[in-house]
Amino acid sequence: MINFTKMHGLGNDFVVIDAINQNISLSSEQIRFMSDRHFGIGFDQLLLVEAATDDQVDFTYRIFNADGSEVAQCGNGARCFARFVRDKHLCDKEEIRVSTNSGILILCFEDDGMITVNMGIPKHKPAEIPILAAEESKFYSVDMVEERRQVDNFSHHVSQRAFGAVSMGNPHAVMQVHDIKTAYVLSIGAQLENHSVFPERANIGFMQVIDQQHIKLRVYERGAGETLACGSGACAAVVIGIEQHLLASDVLVELPGGSLKIHWSGRGQPVFMTGPATSIYDGSITL
Repeated sequence: MINFTKMHGLGNDFVVIDAINQNISLSSEQIRFMSDRHFGIGFDQLLLVEAATDDQVDFTYRIFNADGSEVAQCGNGARCFARFVRDKHLCDKEEIRVSTNSGILILCFEDDGMITVNMGIPKHKPAEIPILAAEESKFYSVDMVEERRQVDNFSHHVSQRAFGAVSMGNPHAVMQVHDIKTAYVLSIGAQLENHSVFPERANIGFMQVIDQQHIKLRVYERGAGETLACGSGACAAVVIGIEQHLLASDVLVELPGGSLKIHWSGRGQPVFMTGPATSIYDGSITL
């Protein structure tokens, strides 16, 4: 039997497991079963809280997608991680350092109950994202197939889509759209996530710029599909928007599940994300 806590960050939902006080070993098949919203628990990602591997950090943070694949970064999950270790009395520090597969994250509790995550320094070089491109660019492009409804049938059109790309510890592509309500998030998102230009697949953001300090965003997450919120996706959208001279350094990112505050001072500087984290319930499951 495994004890867990169901949590969410702006509707991006997680199962968080204490792997310090429980002996946890999960296969990809077991994770996929747990993620099933009909037969399992249901979640976008599963988070494991593990003991620190060295004295530079307080914990190790591991993230698994609903499809069972392990990934290196999840911003909304990081805030839930911080709330979990505080609520479960595993740590009472105001600043928590956690080791991830993409480096060290610093999680801070704010006076208003919000949690700020130092998401680290974005990576822009194609090999670091990774994206198959000869040189770094603010705009990459690939051919995409779009499905359009015409009366009682559908037609397919090939068009070139431009996007920015960056790594926030995980690969992101972000394209600007006129209106996120009518953006082809599911069809374009699925195609671009698995496009051969991304050897490790990618998270796909659809960004509508309201003004320099406010955007609306939908994200098709790698291994999970569209989610109500994506913390690293919000950071990536702001970074790319600033790189493309669309945004200021402080931006309110409005996602379907709620809003995040993102700050980035520019190249060579870390991205800071501030937002809530909520516990829903505790439970147990036998696999």
